[in-house]
Amino acid sequence: MNIAVIADIHGNLPALEAVIAALERLQPDHVALNGDLINGIPFSAQVVDRVREFDWLVVRGNHEFYYLDFGTERAVPDVDDAERWGQLHWLVDHLSPEQGGYLATLSDERTFYLAGTQPLRMAHGVPGRNRVGFYHEQADEKILAEIHDIPQATLVSAHTHVQIDRHVVCQDDPADLLATMPHPDHVGANGHCARHRWHVINPGSVGLPINGDVRAQFAVLTSVPDEVEPGGWRVTHHRIDYDRRPALAAYESSGMLAAGGVISRLFYWELVTAEPEIIYFYRWAYRHGRDPDADIRRCLDAYIEATGRDQYVRVRDPLFTGES
Repeated sequence: MNIAVIADIHGNLPALEAVIAALERLQPDHVALNGDLINGIPFSAQVVDRVREFDWLVVRGNHEFYYLDFGTERAVPDVDDAERWGQLHWLVDHLSPEQGGYLATLSDERTFYLAGTQPLRMAHGVPGRNRVGFYHEQADEKILAEIHDIPQATLVSAHTHVQIDRHVVCQDDPADLLATMPHPDHVGANGHCARHRWHVINPGSVGLPINGDVRAQFAVLTSVPDEVEPGGWRVTHHRIDYDRRPALAAYESSGMLAAGGVISRLFYWELVTAEPEIIYFYRWAYRHGRDPDADIRRCLDAYIEATGRDQYVRVRDPLFTGES
């Protein structure tokens, strides 16, 4: 049994098409899409329509909720500020009510109980919290704090735009166990509790990877015996070349770059560099005592003057270098 998992397309239709072509060659038994179809690159409407052509299992991510919460009491603070949230305003104007209705009825998580396989849990972050994410350098204890109550041995997450394949193990304190289970059936003869292990997987980002590799990224999960891979699912990560120039050119031709301001520009930079440009910008601002959301354009100007980041991006931009 093979399940292809894709995530974090972020409106990047050319990247999605490259992944679809790869899936045609791989022929997985199922395809799952783990959130963030939209927002970031100017083809969100086209991505929604393309995804709806397939019988894929799709869940929502946090960027679907930016859209769905817009205009309600659930919206992010100061969402009417076009200087800060112009990117979202542009998105709202370019998705149809029908497309929005499709996003509104998606699930927030999925649990797979496929015949002959171990259960598999999928959520954009973790169940119930779609903005929790995991990284390579993260301590096991921090991951365990987020997943300790998940009963399934394998969790497929997304959100952080990096490919992850980690096994995280914890050892319960037997005293804690005995306090709640006076007749436990899984305490070993040596007095120690059975170990709990989770397999945490992130397929990476189709449309906006930030691991330094500009290729479209996804994963294929293969059901295997538990002794081969604890949790019963082995992951193979894939990275696919594609031409980014149509997506980059669309920022200007679609009007997104003009309407979206600083955030659209930073998304553009991420598509060029495959680095976390938005995080870099906010970290710089906070370290220098600035509130980037209070005057985001002036803050970006200061960031560029101090770091020369715009030139770093320009010499890597396929629209200037001619490379794809």
